[in-house]
Amino acid sequence: MANINTEIGERLRGIRALCEWSAQRLAKSIEISEEQLLRYEDGEDDIPVSVLHNVSSVLGISTTELLTGETAKLRRFCVVRNEQGDVLERSPSYAYKALALNYTGRQMEPMRITIPADTAGKPFALNTHKGQEFHYCLDGAFFIRVGEHELRLDAGDSIYFDSSIPHGMRALGGTDAQSLVIITV
Repeated sequence: MANINTEIGERLRGIRALCEWSAQRLAKSIEISEEQLLRYEDGEDDIPVSVLHNVSSVLGISTTELLTGETAKLRRFCVVRNEQGDVLERSPSYAYKALALNYTGRQMEPMRITIPADTAGKPFALNTHKGQEFHYCLDGAFFIRVGEHELRLDAGDSIYFDSSIPHGMRALGGTDAQSLVIITV
């Protein structure tokens, strides 16, 4: 995991330099501290998916390039088989699997998120980013917090919201929950 963080951080630093952006300018543009950006670039901290999207948007690159160092190549369709997908974020809060990482020109980021059972009863890990989100509960149940609202989603339930509002999830019922999430980019 630390090696992956280091690789992504090095790519982030390199792409930022190629785009001739200072750490201070990029940090301000994506609304995080310069110190936090440098921790991401040094591989010290996991980079949240929201930060990856914000960096991609600001620098005009794809999240695929940031995550893998390669350009997405598929233009007509992209198939991701069951239990496959590239890990977007290694976090104790959620496990993200990218469902279209190899499709070029994406205007949305579809993901399958696992909300671990051990998040039940813990504080929400809140994040914010540009765009909008759609969550569809595939399995299990979870609470989602959007701003001051806490809502329960069971299998088959969905929610759509403005991603700039602080939001986060935690599992219910002692089992992992699965959600299909689509974020506009």
